[in-house]
Amino acid sequence: MSARTAVVVGAGQVTHRSGDAPRADELLAEACRRAVADSGGTGVLAAVDCVGVVNTRSLDVDDPARLVATALGIRPRRTVATTPGGNMPLSLLAGAIDDVEAGRAEVVLCGGVECWRTRLRHRRNGTDAWPAPAPTGPPTTRLGTDMAFLNEHELAIGLRQPAHVYPLFEVALRHRLGFTVAEHDRRIAELWARFSVVAAGNPHAALSTPRSADALLATADGNRVIAHPYRKLMTANDHVDQAAALVVCSAEKARGLGIPTDRWIFLHGGAEAQETRFVSNRIDLSRCAPIGAAGRAALTLAGAGPDDVDYVDLYSCFPSAVQIAAEELGFGIDRPLTVTGGLTFAGGPWNNYVTHAVATMIGLLRERPAALGLISANGGLLTKHAVAVLGGRPPAASPGRRWVTDPEPVAACPDDPGYAGTASIESYSVVHDRDGAVTHGFLAARSPAGARVIRRLDLDAATELEADDAVGRPVRV
Repeated sequence: MSARTAVVVGAGQVTHRSGDAPRADELLAEACRRAVADSGGTGVLAAVDCVGVVNTRSLDVDDPARLVATALGIRPRRTVATTPGGNMPLSLLAGAIDDVEAGRAEVVLCGGVECWRTRLRHRRNGTDAWPAPAPTGPPTTRLGTDMAFLNEHELAIGLRQPAHVYPLFEVALRHRLGFTVAEHDRRIAELWARFSVVAAGNPHAALSTPRSADALLATADGNRVIAHPYRKLMTANDHVDQAAALVVCSAEKARGLGIPTDRWIFLHGGAEAQETRFVSNRIDLSRCAPIGAAGRAALTLAGAGPDDVDYVDLYSCFPSAVQIAAEELGFGIDRPLTVTGGLTFAGGPWNNYVTHAVATMIGLLRERPAALGLISANGGLLTKHAVAVLGGRPPAASPGRRWVTDPEPVAACPDDPGYAGTASIESYSVVHDRDGAVTHGFLAARSPAGARVIRRLDLDAATELEADDAVGRPVRV
């Protein structure tokens, strides 16, 4: 192992449950303090020369890392901000590792935060949750690329919410797997029930009460249908005040700071890949080849296969995301697929859930240093993907070759926004209001030429589609 080999030496999490949370930079600063203390070293905070923060909706500044550093009383040489995306926590961690191994940084604090529960409550009351922060100026580095996830036609028909898009993936997957509507509803409810049991054992989880499959299928106690087949407790829970942070440094620096080796966690392999940007152009709504490509690349760098992985945390904004990722990565759906409880129960702080997954995984790997843990991350609408394999022992790969951008190309399906005529139903999403009534829906179909046709459904058409499995039937558009 090289002296410059990067190690993750500290992890901290905060979940604020009652009353107003501190402003987001202050809540993240507390998670950073916990991560520093978790390292067990001396003088770690003073040695931090780079702070990176995942894109947050709870701080309206260009460089949230600068605010966090100020709250911590440190003055890092560099700050890093990211573009939006649930994949960015792994990208930020990989960037920190790369900076350490290349000598651009000695000790990096990276993490993220959302105080959306507090902010939303004040917004509804017409009040300000916190004093406005001072302007920060730009960060030293901005990581990631801004992109639109929906095209003009998709936006024009109102297909804007992830909770309305992911059912298109779910219904297409159900049909391909050959389940009836009732069978598949039960299947995803049982999957989510298992996630809730994991969250019940997670001290940082936002919702710690385990739910049965029957309870998740019922629409009582606020568990209304959002968009068929998803009830509220099958969607990401952004009403949280949560922060998580990690400390990364070189092996040499860790020794100099007195950080015990039993705190060290290593990146064994990681990769990023991107799906065709717009849903209208996906080859198959029930699959996502880039997840598999990133997973194979990460596992190859780690010298491992799916059966060698002891712990798994798959990005879980909706059940379709978990099922599709599990299939692409070679994991059975009956095995444990989360270490936190997922975005519904552990909490879904917008772009930063995966930092919590990494922090939780670190604790498990410290208990079993020979084990491997795999984490997947998803940004957009199954659009941007990252997969990381972590372990408690040094990796075999040399520094600088443990994180790659997978070059595997993704073919595109042509779309035909102006098509009129007969098409074959491919999938659908049926939207409900807060009282449980159907309001409208969205249809994905294929023209005889193979082009994808996406349309908004009126109330009658949406109600008819929800009543029975209509995939494969002809439809006039």
